[in-house]
Amino acid sequence: MNIDDLQAYVDAWNKHDIDKIMSFMSADCIFETGGGPETYGTRYSGCEAVKAKFISVWEMMPDVHFDNASHFIQGNRGCSQWTFITTKSDGTKIALEGCDLFTFEKGKIKVKSSFMKHQH
Repeated sequence: MNIDDLQAYVDAWNKHDIDKIMSFMSADCIFETGGGPETYGTRYSGCEAVKAKFISVWEMMPDVHFDNASHFIQGNRGCSQWTFITTKSDGTKIALEGCDLFTFEKGKIKVKSSFMKHQH
């Protein structure tokens, strides 16, 4: 994985292109959400579970996109920082800063752990 790959990954999210997104993920990938009952949020394991969760994001927030993405990689770890933008069901716009921390294995994303600021 390199910086261009991480930007292409974000671009695929912004196009809601699940096949392209999953082409960056390993078959045994793990997605840890920014919130949930465990210390790591909620964990989805395996390609099908992760894919289903990603699709559900667009079902809940059809206009979701990630702006101002920047990335870095160090060894088998990487980070993408971005601004998460969507519209709530009541019409309120949301813009929150966040990041994904990645662990890479064999040129693919093995673990995607998401973090996001919250509005009060």
